[in-house]
Amino acid sequence: MSGIDRMNRERKVNSHQAKKLDVSERLAESFKELVLEKPIEKITIQDITDRTGVTRGTFYIHFQDKYALLEWICREEIVNPVRTLLWNDMEREAMSFIFVSILKNKEFYYHVSHMQGQNSFESIVLDCFAEFITDYINEHAANRDRKYKWLTPETAAVYYSQSMAYVLISWIRDGMTVSPAEMVDIYEFVTHHALTDMIREF
Repeated sequence: MSGIDRMNRERKVNSHQAKKLDVSERLAESFKELVLEKPIEKITIQDITDRTGVTRGTFYIHFQDKYALLEWICREEIVNPVRTLLWNDMEREAMSFIFVSILKNKEFYYHVSHMQGQNSFESIVLDCFAEFITDYINEHAANRDRKYKWLTPETAAVYYSQSMAYVLISWIRDGMTVSPAEMVDIYEFVTHHALTDMIREF
């Protein structure tokens, strides 16, 4: 393949990816608007596509259902940027980014935080957090015999993702009245201190 052919192929791939992202972003914006107008369980795929000029068939090329769309929103707005920060040893900045990003879309996240059942917002957040924390531990942990055999990267990831999700969702459901900076301080205090230390603060 010549250099020109390779360049043309790369342009087509990049163009296709850009179009795919554009469609996903349009569907996401439509869904976010609808969440503020009606109960999530009553939002249909047709509702989402009607606002975008995208066909139902095109929606299903991109997403299995509205819950997969919500997961994509969470990954794009929260998880992927945080992954970059965490991989650069910016843990506090990563936590701050999560709270600030959610606060920017306060009403949307307040509504979706009350989703219950198999496709709950909590389960989506837990899965997303556990995935990137597992990746982070696996990439940064020293390759040596573990002191505690039960404490695997997966169990540690579940522990930290559950604590992050609990703090985050509680904050959202409480109306996000505490500032992101203070929430980061609280989360750091809780995760870095023993129960006896916390009791002194009550």
